[in-house]
Amino acid sequence: MKVLVLGGGQIARAVGAGAPGQHQVIARTHKELDIVDETAVLRTLSEIKADWIVNAAAFTAVDLAEEQPGQAHAVNAAAVGFLARASAQEGRRLLHLSTDFVFDGNTNRAYLPTDKPMPLSIYGASKLAGEHHVLDAGAAGIVLRTSWVYAAIGKNFVLTMLRLMREKDGISVVVDQIGTPTWAASAAAAIWGLIETAAKGGIYHWADLGVASWYDFAIAIQDEALARGLLPRAIPIAPISTAAYPTRARRPAFSVLDTASTRASIDVPAQHWRHNLRAMLDELRTA
Repeated sequence: MKVLVLGGGQIARAVGAGAPGQHQVIARTHKELDIVDETAVLRTLSEIKADWIVNAAAFTAVDLAEEQPGQAHAVNAAAVGFLARASAQEGRRLLHLSTDFVFDGNTNRAYLPTDKPMPLSIYGASKLAGEHHVLDAGAAGIVLRTSWVYAAIGKNFVLTMLRLMREKDGISVVVDQIGTPTWAASAAAAIWGLIETAAKGGIYHWADLGVASWYDFAIAIQDEALARGLLPRAIPIAPISTAAYPTRARRPAFSVLDTASTRASIDVPAQHWRHNLRAMLDELRTA
C-alpha cells in the first residue's frame, strides 16, 4: 500500500522508520506541506493517491495554545476537517493521531475509547474537535489516541530531563499527574497494525503498558540513563504538586488510556513503558 504521512514530529518519523518493507511511505513535513493550506492539501492528495493517510501533524504546544487558540484550532481542528472530508471523497483511509488530553482526569480507572471526553485546555478542545471531524466525515476514519510520547529525537520529556539532569544539581517534578509514557516507535507499530488489519473506523487507544507519574518517569529516566552511561552522576529529584508548578494550561490529573480493545484487534505486542524507555535510551546511546 501507499501511505502518506503528514507531520515531521516524533510519531511521523517513527511511522516512516518502522514501515514494513512491502509498503511505500511518502512523508510530508510542515515545511513541505502546511495542512492549514487547503489548496495544497487537496493538490497533494490528488497527486499522491495514497491508500492511507496518517495525520501526525498537530499544534502540540499545550501552554502556547492558551495564548494562540485560533492557531491551535486551525491546525488541530479546521485543517483536520477538510483533510477528513477530502480523504473520504477520494476513498482514502485516514488515521488521525489524538491525545489523552481530551479527558479531564476525574476518574479512577483507565479511559475507554467510548468514554465521554471533557478537555481542560484549548489544546485538548482543539484535538477533540479534530476527532469529531474525522468521525463525521465517514465511517472509515480512524482516531488513535496516545499519551506522553517520547523518542530519541524532537522535544519531549525524556530528552528534557536528560538535559536538566546534566545541567542542574537537583530538579523538582510533578507527582500528582498520572498517565502512561509511550515510545513513539510503539505508537508507530500500532499505526501499522491498524493499517495492515484494515481496522474499521472509530476511536482506538494505544499507549505502553503500566502507569506512572511524571515524577516516577523522571526517576526511571535517571536510573536507566545512569546504567547506560548517559549521565555523569545522579542528582536529587524532588516530588512536587501540580499546584506548586502552575502552567497556563490545565492538565488532567489522571489520563491513563485503556488499550485492551486495540490490543485485541491488532497483532502488535504491547510492552511496559519502562521496557520501551530502555529501548529508546539504548537507541540514544548508540546514535
